[in-house]
Amino acid sequence: MCSRRVVVTGIGALTPLGNNLQDYWHSLKSGVSGADNITHFDASNFKTQFACELKDFNITDFIDRKEARKMDKFSQYALVVADEAIKSSELDVNSINSDRAGVIWGSGIGGMETFFKESSGFATGSGLPRFSPFFIPKLISDIPAGHISIKYKFRGPNFTTVSACASSTNAIIDAFNYIKLNKADIFIAGGSEACIFEPGIGGFNAMMALSTRNEDPKTASRPFDKDRDGFVMGEGGGALVLEEYEHAVNRGAPIYAELVGGALTADAHHITAPHPEGKGAQNVMKHVIEEANISTNNVDYINVHGTSTPLGDVAEIKAITNLFGDHAYNLNISSTKSMTGHLLGAAGVIEAIACIMAVKNDVIPPTINHKNQDPQIDSKLNLTLNKAQFRVVNYAISNTFGFGGHNASVLFKKYK
Repeated sequence: MCSRRVVVTGIGALTPLGNNLQDYWHSLKSGVSGADNITHFDASNFKTQFACELKDFNITDFIDRKEARKMDKFSQYALVVADEAIKSSELDVNSINSDRAGVIWGSGIGGMETFFKESSGFATGSGLPRFSPFFIPKLISDIPAGHISIKYKFRGPNFTTVSACASSTNAIIDAFNYIKLNKADIFIAGGSEACIFEPGIGGFNAMMALSTRNEDPKTASRPFDKDRDGFVMGEGGGALVLEEYEHAVNRGAPIYAELVGGALTADAHHITAPHPEGKGAQNVMKHVIEEANISTNNVDYINVHGTSTPLGDVAEIKAITNLFGDHAYNLNISSTKSMTGHLLGAAGVIEAIACIMAVKNDVIPPTINHKNQDPQIDSKLNLTLNKAQFRVVNYAISNTFGFGGHNASVLFKKYK
C-alpha cells in the first residue's frame, strides 16, 4: 500500500470572528467573542435569543445575486471559503491534472433553512404545490461539493460527509486518506453550516442543548466554567487545500503545516450524550497519535471539542488525562468555541485552521469567559484561560465530536 505525505497549502475562513483567514486569526489571538443578539429572525419568543452570527457579510460581494438565490446559505459559505483557500494556495487550476483533484465537504444539517421556507410556504398557502425548482438542489447536503467542483473543474472524488458536528473533520480525514493512498493529488476539503433561524434555534432549545444566558450573550460560551449551561450556535465555514507533498513542492506552493494523522471512532453509547468516561474520545486521540508515529509526549496543543455543555467538557478532559497521564499537565488545551460558538458541521474545519495557525505561528488561542473553576475539572491543567499563550507548537490535535457518538481527530505537524 502506498502512503504519501499530505500538506496544507491553502486556507479559507468565514466565521463569526472574521470573514477571512487573517481577521479570524487576529480575533482568535485577541480573545474576541462572536456572540450577540440574533438578527436573522425575531427570536423574542425563543428561550435562546443570541448566537454567533457572521458580521458585515454580504454574499453579493462574492457571488452574483441571481446565482446566490439558487443556493442555500451553507452552499454560499462553501464557495466563499473555497475561493479564499484556492487563492491562498497560489494554485493555477488550469495547470494540474483535474482528474486527480477532488472536493470533499462536510455539513451536519445541510439546507435546513431552504426546507423550512419551502415547507412553510406550502403549509400556509392554498394547498397547490408551488415549490421552487431549486428546492431540492438547494437542500441536499452534497451540493456544496458539486458547486465547488464545477467552479474549479475538479473531476476527482467528490462527495459530502455527514457525521453531525464531526462532519468537516471527517471530510478532512477522507481527503487525507485518498491522497495518502494515491487516489488523488489535491483536494479542497472543509465544511459549512447555516442554522441560525427558527428551527435551528428552536430544535436545539427543545433538547436543552443551547445556553439561555440572554442577559450576557458575549460570555455565554464558557467551556470548563462551573456555570456553563450549553453551547452557543455559530455559522460559517472553512476550507483547506490539502495536497500531496511532492506535488506541492514541485509547484512552489506555500505550506502552512503537514497533516500527519486522522482518526475516527464511535462512543456506541447514546445518540446525543458523550460517553461519561470519554472512551471514544480517548480512543480517537490514541489512534491519531499512533498514525502520526509519535508519542503522547510530543503533542503540544489540543484544540478540544469543548462545547460548553455540562457533560461534554468533563468527558473530554477525562479522556485527555487518561490518555496523556502526566504529560497532560504540559499540554496547552483550549476551546475556541468560547469565541466562535459552535458551527456544528463546520466546527471541525475552523478549529483545524486554529491548530494550523497555532503550529505555524507558535501561538495558542485562549479559552475565554472562564470565571469559576469547576471542581470536576483538574485545576492544574493548562486550559489557556482568557488570554493567548506563546510557546513552540510542533504538534497540535483538533478534536471534533458529534451526535450519534461520532469522534474525529486530526493531527498537524509544524512544517520546517
